[in-house]
Amino acid sequence: MGTNGSTMLKPLRQGLPPLNPAAVSSAASCALPARYEAVREARQFTRGTLEQWNLDERFDDVGLVVSELVTNALRHALPEGGAAGARVPQQEPGVRLHLMRWTERLMCAVRDPSNDSPVARDSEDFSAESGRGLFLVDSFSDSWGWHPLAGTLSGKVVWALFRLQPDG
Repeated sequence: MGTNGSTMLKPLRQGLPPLNPAAVSSAASCALPARYEAVREARQFTRGTLEQWNLDERFDDVGLVVSELVTNALRHALPEGGAAGARVPQQEPGVRLHLMRWTERLMCAVRDPSNDSPVARDSEDFSAESGRGLFLVDSFSDSWGWHPLAGTLSGKVVWALFRLQPDG
C-alpha cells in the first residue's frame, strides 16, 4: 500500500511507464462541499465523466473508490466540525475531486486541507463500523498513494490508479 511519505509515489511507476502530466488525454475536476452529501455528488460527477469518456463499465470500481476517498477526506481531513456542519474557511482549500485519463490509465485524486497522512486500519476487522475505506481502495484499484501539496496550498492529495484496456 502507498501510505508512507517516502514511498507514496512509487506505485505509480510499478509495471508501467512513468506518468507524463502533459500526456493526459482528458481531465475533469469538481469542488465538493463540506457535508456528507458530497459523496453522492462525487459519485454522480464520476459517473457522468466516465460516460463522457466511454468508460461506463469502470464505474462500479471507480465509483466505490471515489466514495471511499471523499468520505475519508470529509471525515478525517476537514477542520474541526468538518462535514458535520461547519464550513471550511474561505482561505483553506476544501475537498476537490480530480479525474484524469491517460491512454491506458485512469486516476482519481481527492485533495483535502489536512497535512496528515492517510492511515490504513487493520483489514481483518470486518465487523468494525468504519476503518475499511483504504482497504477497499487498495482492493479495487491497481495502486494508490498520497502526496503532500506544495507551494501556497496546504494539505494533501490521495489518489488511486486504474489500468485501462488499450483502445482497439
